[in-house]
Amino acid sequence: MTVSETLAKLKTDKGIEPKANYTGVERADDFIFAIQTCAEQTKVGDWIVCAERVKEHSGALNATTEDNSYIRAGTVTEKGEVQRTFALNGNRCVGDAAQDFLLSHKVKFGSGQSVIFPYVYFSVKTGKGEKGHAAFIVTSDTSGAAGAAAGFACDVKGIGTPSEYDSLTDPDMQTQAAPGKAVKA
Repeated sequence: MTVSETLAKLKTDKGIEPKANYTGVERADDFIFAIQTCAEQTKVGDWIVCAERVKEHSGALNATTEDNSYIRAGTVTEKGEVQRTFALNGNRCVGDAAQDFLLSHKVKFGSGQSVIFPYVYFSVKTGKGEKGHAAFIVTSDTSGAAGAAAGFACDVKGIGTPSEYDSLTDPDMQTQAAPGKAVKA
């Protein structure tokens, strides 16, 4: 399912749509993680959402640090660059566009630039998040014991610093039309 389709379904089925002034609790289910799986997907709304049978798309920030001792100040920890990472895992669902892409031979056995893709990660409550590039490293493609669902896992390692993203200000993501104007899908 694409980002646009996911947002439309959330609005129809659950009455959820991003609001800039939202305050309150956010749950893991309130975040969208999507990947640009082909060059023809020029708009974020066309990117493929990782959700079908996905149990987790946990984000983490891994900062480098260096401890230095200074005269009369003692030990000081200095923060360096930060790398964004995600842990994707769930049960295998053949036919899901995101899983079929991630578990393709090209991605599983690819290396270098061939496994770096654009991603977007944002809240369906606020519309705010990030957009960047990451290396997708499949660590398991058919895990599981006899009789259990086959699982998959993928480590996502950010490249550089992602840019801030807001689906409410992205002109390609506008789903609510002004009076007399057509609605974009």
